[in-house]
Amino acid sequence: MSHDAPETSYRTLRVHVADGRRTVVFDRAERRNSFNSRLLTELGRALDEAQRDPSCRMVVLEGQQGHFSTGLDFEDGLDRGGPDGSAPYMSVLRRLASLPAVVVAYVDGQVRAGGLGFVAASDVAIATPRSTFGLPEALWGLVPACVGLHLARRIGLQTTKRMCLTTENLTASQALEAGLVDEVSDRPEEALRRLWLKVSRLKPSTVGRIKRYFNDVAGISEAHEARAMQETDRAMSDPEVRNGIEDFVRHGTFPWEGSRSESPRARRP
Repeated sequence: MSHDAPETSYRTLRVHVADGRRTVVFDRAERRNSFNSRLLTELGRALDEAQRDPSCRMVVLEGQQGHFSTGLDFEDGLDRGGPDGSAPYMSVLRRLASLPAVVVAYVDGQVRAGGLGFVAASDVAIATPRSTFGLPEALWGLVPACVGLHLARRIGLQTTKRMCLTTENLTASQALEAGLVDEVSDRPEEALRRLWLKVSRLKPSTVGRIKRYFNDVAGISEAHEARAMQETDRAMSDPEVRNGIEDFVRHGTFPWEGSRSESPRARRP
């Protein structure tokens, strides 16, 4: 996508502001756009700035180099795993779902694990035909509890549970059929332009009221959020889970392969 007026006060994001739109580009291509604690903090700040801007009507989340977001950076997860480790991520999802601007997930490539939360918590998702979506957490002994709350709200409990249990990836067309994305296009910029022509006519206060209403009548309760964070933080504190993740980070071995201290580094599924 083309952008104007980049803001340079970020280290893990590129934020561009132009004519009532803010485009937030995940800028960790060397880590497949996985998120760490800094990215979550900076994303929260970018959303704060969007909310303070009375002209902001749309926030676009975008990846780069074939990756939208591949979820938690395991190295960072090992450092901050434990009590309250998932709170910053849950806070960002909550902000996306309540921001008084239309949040668009602009997906071109892989979306994995916690990255699906950014898509599920958005208001509109546009994807290219090559995009794929998956929840591999169970392979590591993890329950995708936080992302699962927003995913179940968007595509239903059964499809969410099946994605969790099978760890199979959805193609773009399958994601469209499931309701995870709203449009699949090989001309995504044109799809975004058409969407902007409609959204630009709306007042932020109206957008905020619409989102608040649906959050009130069919939203995610604080009790469910607390349960999801409890499950996530418990798993990230489990020695067996942590050992499996550490073996992958250090040696590239997956949990079902056993420990191989000399194994070449592998890619995530």
